[in-house]
Amino acid sequence: MTAAEPVSSPLYATYARADLAFERGEGVWLETASGERYLDLMGGIAVNAFGHANPHLVKALKEQAEKLWHVSNIFKIPGQEELGRRLCEASFAERVFFTNSGGEAMECAIKTARRYHFAKGAPERHRIVTFEGAFHGRTLATIAAGGQKKYLEGFGPVVPGFDQVPLGDRDALKAAIGPETAAILIEPIQGEGGIRPVPYDFMRFIRDLCDEHGILMVLDEIQCGMGRTGRLFAHEWAGIRPDVMAIAKAIGGGFPLGACLATAEASDAMIVGTHGSTYGGNPLAMAVGNAVLDLVLDEEFLPEVRRKGLLFKQKLAGLADGHPELIEGVRGEGMMLGLKVKGAPADIVAHFRDHGVLTVGAGDNVVRLLPALVISEAEMDEGIARMEAALASASAAAA
Repeated sequence: MTAAEPVSSPLYATYARADLAFERGEGVWLETASGERYLDLMGGIAVNAFGHANPHLVKALKEQAEKLWHVSNIFKIPGQEELGRRLCEASFAERVFFTNSGGEAMECAIKTARRYHFAKGAPERHRIVTFEGAFHGRTLATIAAGGQKKYLEGFGPVVPGFDQVPLGDRDALKAAIGPETAAILIEPIQGEGGIRPVPYDFMRFIRDLCDEHGILMVLDEIQCGMGRTGRLFAHEWAGIRPDVMAIAKAIGGGFPLGACLATAEASDAMIVGTHGSTYGGNPLAMAVGNAVLDLVLDEEFLPEVRRKGLLFKQKLAGLADGHPELIEGVRGEGMMLGLKVKGAPADIVAHFRDHGVLTVGAGDNVVRLLPALVISEAEMDEGIARMEAALASASAAAA
């Protein structure tokens, strides 16, 4: 056996990383070791809903870290009971399973949907209908659910049990439901797919189909949930209630945390031994999750997100109007917004970064803007000014 060739980094080369490293952050700002400051309008991809180093979250984590980190789910964890109760009281759910990530939350949701039918004497009902452009995670099951070739290629046989249809195609959706169908899975707003909001009437159509066929409606609100759209959960805008839902990202405010929420009926079959997690629901995560809920459930918080989200969208529309050669339009809800650009979004992301603004690309030639929900109007204006300068520079370079 010969020695491996030396490499420039000990890490897997799975990320196209920008040549930037940050040492500290405060609110919507990130700072490098040399003191360069960047306006963070990507929020760790919709994770840092309350910005960096939020005092309330820091206090909760520090206090818990001095008491207890990990004990195992063999024992009761009071923080789980508290956070689970609060999530249920604020949502459709009656049961919660805590995870460390969105991918794990989706795995739990998929297993819950399949196990529900198994317990009802219909084990053949294991297939889940999903939608083109979806992104549900990076596990073997969730990349199969997403169905995108670029994520599936090279990993062997695709995990069976998922049927994809075009987003919004009612006839295709009805045709995809058969005797083996267990559930329909959808993101109320596709994030990775390009900030594509699902029309409310289509969400209601899915709910009616699920009721008609005795199957479960499963939502992925990993990116669009926890106040991102101005409601606690994005499906609330459509006036529907799912049976199962995966959340993550903002629920931990930057600390790894996810959850699968479900009705009692949908989750009754998940009995002892059917699922588990070593770290899921650990005391540290629960302390931070409860601190996040303290903030997001404040009666003044979500109305303010809605107000600022509309204001930011209007400002971005003005930016787009000024640069039709680069931007086709603005899409999204609340603080989950996207610029539909002409050409590769990576080019615009790079120009923004060169002008001290952090954004992130998505499918359908979209640049995502997912700032902290606590961003101020002055910080929005600063972001718009920097993006205006970046677009002027991009236009000049292309001329």
